[in-house]
Amino acid sequence: MRQTLRLHPNSSCFAVTQIEVEVARPHARSLVFAYLMAGRISDLAMPPTAAATRADELWRHTCFEAFVAVPPSAAYYEFNFAPSTQWAAYRFSGYRSGMRVATEIDAPEILVESSSKRYVLQASLELDRALLSQASTLRLGLSAVIEETSGHRSYWALAHPPGNADFHHSDCFALEIV
Repeated sequence: MRQTLRLHPNSSCFAVTQIEVEVARPHARSLVFAYLMAGRISDLAMPPTAAATRADELWRHTCFEAFVAVPPSAAYYEFNFAPSTQWAAYRFSGYRSGMRVATEIDAPEILVESSSKRYVLQASLELDRALLSQASTLRLGLSAVIEETSGHRSYWALAHPPGNADFHHSDCFALEIV
């Protein structure tokens, strides 16, 4: 199912005109995200593709994110996917609390494809050892931080809570998938 991310109302973006996310759940223990971005890709600060390694603070630059929860629990996972193919996975016990590295998450397969007007990042997750693996319904928050070559950042999500951009806020978990 394809979803369109919305630019945060207090944010601006000069290079990107649209971001969509295609979400698939091929089986109960896997998720596939394809982030499709349109615009002037050469105007984005995009690190070169490198070895897919776990890294922290990817959200400080261009980064695609997925937040995944099992209702009604307050616990959730945060996944970060960078254009470099670096990635991160964290587990939270509640809203911005109890954060820890989710060592039960194996490295996702990340593929990138780019042209002058289009960029695609696809991330495939296997969740065999995660708490999400047995859930029949998942709530997702899909988002992106986009950094332009000028250093300007914009914030995109399915939905935004009032105030500053906050992808951890429950308002952002706007998609339910079975």
